[in-house]
Amino acid sequence: MERRDFLRLSAGAAFGGVLFKESVTPKVYGAAKMNNAVGVQLYTIRNIMAEDFEGAIERVAEIGYDEVEFAGYFDRKPQQVRSLLDDLSLTAPAVHIPLDAVRGDLGELIETAGTIGHKYVIVPFLPESERTLEGYKRTAELFNMVGEEFQKADIQFGYHNHDFEFEETEGQIPFDLLLNETEPDLVTMELDIFWVARAGYEPLDYINNYPGRFKLCHVKDMDSEGTMVDVGSGTIDFAGIFSQSEQAGLEHYFVEHDNPQNPMDSILNSHGVLRELQA
Repeated sequence: MERRDFLRLSAGAAFGGVLFKESVTPKVYGAAKMNNAVGVQLYTIRNIMAEDFEGAIERVAEIGYDEVEFAGYFDRKPQQVRSLLDDLSLTAPAVHIPLDAVRGDLGELIETAGTIGHKYVIVPFLPESERTLEGYKRTAELFNMVGEEFQKADIQFGYHNHDFEFEETEGQIPFDLLLNETEPDLVTMELDIFWVARAGYEPLDYINNYPGRFKLCHVKDMDSEGTMVDVGSGTIDFAGIFSQSEQAGLEHYFVEHDNPQNPMDSILNSHGVLRELQA
């Protein structure tokens, strides 16, 4: 199931001693300027959560993650989600919601975020129909308005990139347009490191050109053929990127793999690499 379909289906629910696998040899990194929290985007384990929501999140806590980013609550009420997180000493600073959800009344979104403890509400995907120059401009205008409303509730609104935002559209790079036409204090960007690299761009260039704009990031690796792999199994220089965390404004780092063969092994392996980066 693709992310856009998963988010659409889950939107209704949003409102209402382990060792590395022998086959994985993590890279050896130097220490990077990260904070102490390591997070995971729960989209990675969505199929497990659909079968055993509570058990899946318990396993996330057992692995040693400090925080999670939701992409649907699987019919659980906000207070149920908050109680589970509290019991497991986890926090959920961020959530992904579909674009259509921010086109209507934001009251329920704000109430849900407040109950669970989300400080960031992120739109992670734009449908193909919106990917024209005028569409991106309308989206930037919408994001500014939504960001202003969320700001009143002390919540930060943001957007998460894929690679399509880097496809030249009428002479412009849409990701640049979104960055330039949204207000920095109203709209943050969740930098998906893999998709920037997959599109042929350098994440550090964006960090240097747009300082402070990236409060969150998705940590996912890419091999030499451009395939998504567990963190530490690919070619991306995370230590180099995270050495510029202060410049980027980074506060939250969420491991993610869109379609891992074994989701729990994937988040286990990636967790170990991020802890190594903090050493």
